[in-house]
Amino acid sequence: TQGTILPAPNFNPIMDAQLLGGALQGISCEKDVLIDILTQRCNSQRLVIAEAYRDMYGRDLITDLKENLSHHFKEVMVGLMYPPASYDAHELWHALKGVDTEENCLIDILASRSNMEIFQMKEAYLMQYNTDLQQDIDSETSGHFRDTLMNLAQGTRMEGYADPSTAAQDAMILWEACQQKTGEHKNMLQMILCNRSHQQLWMVFQEFQNISGQDIVDAINECYDGYFQELLVAIVLCIRDKPSYFAYRLYNAIHDFGFHNKTVIRILIARSEIDLMNIRQRYKERYGKSLFHDIKHFASGHYESALLAICAGDTEDY
Repeated sequence: TQGTILPAPNFNPIMDAQLLGGALQGISCEKDVLIDILTQRCNSQRLVIAEAYRDMYGRDLITDLKENLSHHFKEVMVGLMYPPASYDAHELWHALKGVDTEENCLIDILASRSNMEIFQMKEAYLMQYNTDLQQDIDSETSGHFRDTLMNLAQGTRMEGYADPSTAAQDAMILWEACQQKTGEHKNMLQMILCNRSHQQLWMVFQEFQNISGQDIVDAINECYDGYFQELLVAIVLCIRDKPSYFAYRLYNAIHDFGFHNKTVIRILIARSEIDLMNIRQRYKERYGKSLFHDIKHFASGHYESALLAICAGDTEDY
């Protein structure tokens, strides 16, 4: 893994729980203590701390964090306390059931997760909200965007299998789908992108370039629009290079939306133990400024400190 948060050596959950208790129960909440502990322990260690905290105080750590903190800083600290599948489920539920559907959150999560991650996320969703993720996608979204999300949420992508003889055939179907744009063609397009293995799609994209003289992303952008187009492009980008996709999403969230906090928080937490080091690297290569620099420029206070602690890296590099 190329995460920024690693298991803490000499881990002492009882001492951590005690320090958190002191920080939360005092007259004024000691936020620096929360940051020092929760951003410097891996997720499985944080879950052990939560158990020790419950044993020690008879209280739930997440509840205490929610009661003592506010705004975006609260979202970061609470988000760190969910196991990965539960965090994805939590984000999807809010994206589907909030005042407005947050399509970009649905795209980020469902376009980038493996079959196993999708299976675990669906189980967590059912346990946490007593409702089925696919049913909620079905009722809260529409059209070909919905059909593609539903397909991704099945978690049935082939794994490890590649067949060069069908790659050209698939590429031709994709090329036709970009020309014809009928409902049937859109279905074929999303079926290939959602179900073929990553290895197979690498070959398909190469064949597509050979047939059309055009990159598949450019072709999709030309032929389609709206969230359907954004989702298809996200699938392609995640197959090619997931860290680059998330670097691009972070850059947009920071620069195009006047710092879209939810997106920044979600990506940093979700990728912190997977590939956030790689995402940071791609960000710097592609945009010239480091992710650390841009967070520092746009966020402030304890919220900024928490994000920078997750982002990690020596400030002198920036």
